[in-house]
Amino acid sequence: MSYNDVFLRACRGEAVDRIPVWYMRQAGRYDPDYRKIKEKYTLLEICRQPELAAEVTMMPIRKLGVDAAILYSDIMNPVASIGIDFDIVKDVGPVIHNPVRTASDIDRLKPIDVEGDLSHVLETIRILDRELEVPLITFGGAPFTLASYIVEGRPSKSYIRTKALMYGEPDVWHRLMGKLADMQAAYLRAHVQAGAKAVQLFDSWVGSLAPDDFKAFVLPHVESIFERLSDLDIPKIYFPGVSSGELLPHLTGLRANVVGLDWRVPIAEGRRRLQGKFAVQGNLDPYILEAPSAVIHEHARRLLDEGMQERGYIFNLGHGLYPEASLEKLRELTEFIHTYSADKIKAGVSV
Repeated sequence: MSYNDVFLRACRGEAVDRIPVWYMRQAGRYDPDYRKIKEKYTLLEICRQPELAAEVTMMPIRKLGVDAAILYSDIMNPVASIGIDFDIVKDVGPVIHNPVRTASDIDRLKPIDVEGDLSHVLETIRILDRELEVPLITFGGAPFTLASYIVEGRPSKSYIRTKALMYGEPDVWHRLMGKLADMQAAYLRAHVQAGAKAVQLFDSWVGSLAPDDFKAFVLPHVESIFERLSDLDIPKIYFPGVSSGELLPHLTGLRANVVGLDWRVPIAEGRRRLQGKFAVQGNLDPYILEAPSAVIHEHARRLLDEGMQERGYIFNLGHGLYPEASLEKLRELTEFIHTYSADKIKAGVSV
């Protein structure tokens, strides 16, 4: 089988013979074989075993036929290297044992040592670079989303401590965000040097901010990460998470190639807000997968018809897969996306 680069071509706005598709959280909880692995190992234990992490990463390529792999990892992985002590607690998420809430807490954070502390992640990437016949996407957490865990101490719906620090001590806030941006830029650069073919910056919870606050307190640090990666000739993706449609007009200066959309913003409107400067990725509501297959395919058809009006479209979900999702429906959806889009492009109906 030849190397499948349709995802990379779509990221760059080039001509494709079908629309590429991959799914956020495609390496994980919905897969019964993965759940068996999780009976023996925690997420972090899997991440520390490169052969096993690579195997989990490759499962959806074989089972679903998607056009890109995304590294099995967690956005919290690199923060241990800078001095954050955490666990991933079942049914809770990241729990931080030494939250960062003061200037002195920030002073104790160290520079990241990717080769020393995260060599297992780099080895997983090297294995996948040898084995995969589709591009490997690796990823990191954007500064606000990481800060929302590091400051709160655990997942939050209100982000009260995070916003209190942001509004109440803006100098301290920007120091923390700067350190997280430094960490993330170094981490993602090491991924590319190890063989990653694209990188995605997840900002899952930044939609909790008003646009002006995003612009003042967050955007400069996101821009800094992409600026420092701009010399790397690979696609760079920013996903501003759920409820982020009002933030899109502020992203037009990013040195990124692709912006991910959640399902609340129509693709055409997302492109308009982004001034056509990026390829777009998204944006099926993942819970539509609970519907009958015919309903799922009808929603996918509408997204494809809209996305294929211009070059630079990657089919994805508007957020990550949930544990109850059906592997069989995902396989059917992937096949539908490939067949429907290929037929339309071949017929000259869409770009």
